[in-house]
Amino acid sequence: MTPDRFPLPRPRHGALGRAVTGALACATVLVVAALWVSAGGPAGLDADGTGLVTAARLTGLVAADLLLLQVLAMARVPWVERAWGQDRLARIHRLLGFTSFWLMAAHVALVVAGYAASTGTGVLAQLADLVVRYPGMLLAAAGTVLLVLVVALSVRAARRRVRYENWHLLHLYAYLGVGLALPHQLWNGAHFVTSPAAAAYWWTLWGAGAAALLVFRVGRPLWLSRRHRLTVAEVRHEASDVHSVYLSGRRLDRLRARPGQFLTWRLRTGRGWSRAHPFSLSEAPRADRLRFTFRAAGDDGARLAGAAPGTAVLIEGPFGTLTEGRCRGERVLLMAAGIGITPMRALLEGMRYADSELTLIYRARSADELVLRDEIDAIAAERGAQVIYLPGPPPSGRASWLTAELADRYTDHEALADLVPELAGRDVFLCGPPPWMAAARAALRAAGVPARQVHDERFGW
Repeated sequence: MTPDRFPLPRPRHGALGRAVTGALACATVLVVAALWVSAGGPAGLDADGTGLVTAARLTGLVAADLLLLQVLAMARVPWVERAWGQDRLARIHRLLGFTSFWLMAAHVALVVAGYAASTGTGVLAQLADLVVRYPGMLLAAAGTVLLVLVVALSVRAARRRVRYENWHLLHLYAYLGVGLALPHQLWNGAHFVTSPAAAAYWWTLWGAGAAALLVFRVGRPLWLSRRHRLTVAEVRHEASDVHSVYLSGRRLDRLRARPGQFLTWRLRTGRGWSRAHPFSLSEAPRADRLRFTFRAAGDDGARLAGAAPGTAVLIEGPFGTLTEGRCRGERVLLMAAGIGITPMRALLEGMRYADSELTLIYRARSADELVLRDEIDAIAAERGAQVIYLPGPPPSGRASWLTAELADRYTDHEALADLVPELAGRDVFLCGPPPWMAAARAALRAAGVPARQVHDERFGW
């Protein structure tokens, strides 16, 4: 049955949530700067022997504050996730991480250089003295080593050489590094030793961050998993190395998952089960069933594909803002490539659009790789939606969202305008490999689609 169509209000909570959380984040940076000023920081910059140490205190305070914000960005706080979307939070997390790292490096260099200049000691000897004699500094040194390791593995060139599962596990050492680095500020920092109020603020801020991690990264997933008691009902081979996992559970409607969203899944299949995998829902969620579809790769892919019926499943989520709530107009274009069809198939089924209002373009390297095609055809026939399949290899020599055959006959934006009527007035949802999405976004812009009407989520790690 074709879903009822009714006006969709333009969502406002996202913009408001971003404004509020962004203002709070900026406020924490202003507070730590105020702590530095209140302890005579600016005046200390003019003194010969202490200027470097005074500057080090400022860089250390700001680095620690940004480190806290970096942790909070990925704490899975629900209202923050809904406001920003996990892909945007991941980019913020990465930016804050590198910024705080370089400020931390400046802090260490300035402290060592400042004390060495004041005492007339060599830099290496002064570094050793600080680590050994000052309270908390040995812990801080160990935490710094861990943070350096995490940052080194987060550089793109290094990440390409490490499996996602291993990178994610090593990345968790950042939490240990943060915990080890924090005490030395409270035990040695002039701002906190002389001001109980400042120390109470700092403890409260970091305590709230630790509580958010425990509640939303540990407690909430355990509660959701116990509440809904998801188990594997069936694993179905779809095409080549693509599989669908069907899950049954209790009161799944109360999970409030929406088409276009994803969850992180842990299938208790034996060794390696604790590693989480973010996969989109590949059909509109039901009260008694969920499904995700994935391309098997590596050891974990084979393990997931071999999950037996009855296997228990732990979940986090739902996450993501690639939902109907982002729509602004009366018509929609869904564009998918490869395994990116999974959230688009769920949106095709669950969106409250009908007839010529809803169009799907599905790009794949060959007809055999058009995953879930029978389901898509059935949904389109029932709903009156238009589906355009574009199988074929990509063109060589240039980035394009088209097949090589079409790219020889059209420019990227001309093909879009020819395939989809009234393109400029549509909301467009994209999902696929990052280079393909970049080419599709450029074509949409050239075809006159406003940027605010183009919606995607990027999950490259």
